[in-house]
Amino acid sequence: MVSGRALPWGNAAVDDELIEEKIEVLPLDGWHRARGARMVAFAGYHMPIQYEGIMAEHLWTRESAGLFDVSHMGQLLISGDGVDAALEALMPADIAGLALGRQRYSLLLDAEGGILDDLMLSRWPGGIYMVVNGATKWDDIAHLRTELPDEITINHLEDRALLALQGPKAFAALARHTSGEWPLDALRFMMGGRFSIAGVDAWISRSGYTGEDGFEISIPAEEAVRIADLLCAEPEVKPIGLGARDSLRLEAGLPLYGHDLDTETTPIMADLGFALGSKRRREEGNFPGAARILAERAGGAGHKRVGLIVEGRQPVREGAAVIGADGAPVGRVTSGGFAPTAGKPIAMAYVPAALAAPGTSLTLEQRGKRHAAQVVAMPFVPHRYVR
Repeated sequence: MVSGRALPWGNAAVDDELIEEKIEVLPLDGWHRARGARMVAFAGYHMPIQYEGIMAEHLWTRESAGLFDVSHMGQLLISGDGVDAALEALMPADIAGLALGRQRYSLLLDAEGGILDDLMLSRWPGGIYMVVNGATKWDDIAHLRTELPDEITINHLEDRALLALQGPKAFAALARHTSGEWPLDALRFMMGGRFSIAGVDAWISRSGYTGEDGFEISIPAEEAVRIADLLCAEPEVKPIGLGARDSLRLEAGLPLYGHDLDTETTPIMADLGFALGSKRRREEGNFPGAARILAERAGGAGHKRVGLIVEGRQPVREGAAVIGADGAPVGRVTSGGFAPTAGKPIAMAYVPAALAAPGTSLTLEQRGKRHAAQVVAMPFVPHRYVR
């Protein structure tokens, strides 16, 4: 199979074997299958979409703790003299001001200010640790290798697994097995450090993509089964598939690259102005697309990502049109589904700035059927980060 991106040769007829994408095996592949996971191909891997059902897994994570395998994501360690300045030339984050153990969300930008990927940065003792999206990691690595100076080293940590333990009881379950130079509760949201989990060396950050308190855990791949077994033996923890991860992040108002973010959107359009870094970075304006992005920050972008509550019970999915007063499409839905916690259909869409204020009534069209919707502030479900 091929990825969700368009083929480079367009619609020309080709031999299927030439476009067959090799499916890699995650460190926990057999572990997922043994627990009855429904596996699908995504981002070059077979991934667990669900175990007992998306809604049940979603609600369990909101109420207790869910363990997600996100080892398909790219883990990079970038180092060398001048690494901070070199990375600041590619993204708007204040990397020079990033203290040891601190974490930041940022964006890899193209020359016009379009979003190539969104990512997480942490200051490790040996350099900058970066987690990028699985579907874009090879493009990201190629971009970094092309754009970074020769003296900067990019180490793709392919021998590490990445687990996310999320939910209000995640701390209690993880703390029973964790030791380090400081207690686990010393970590607050967007902080990380080196710990031991049952003797396994791990980098743990208090972060995630569900809107809940939780932790992301980078460990040697050969230890993934043991650590997953250890955590799922705790009464609070169940394995959770990527289907529930998607519904959780949607309720949390968090965008997904390739759906809500792409090279046609800028940070201001995407309502990610907080990712523009410090006052120093904005004043220097030396990141890609800075002129356009800073102009949009000052005067507003033509379109904006908004949250929508959809009337009725029928979810409206990605690709649905936002219809203007004259009956013509003026925007598009980029993510949508039924929100188990909120108990109603929700969506994200890009709409003209004039229609982006909370309370604005909109019409959505999906497969010839129209649905009433209203713009609301995000997140749809309050974040519960420990700050």
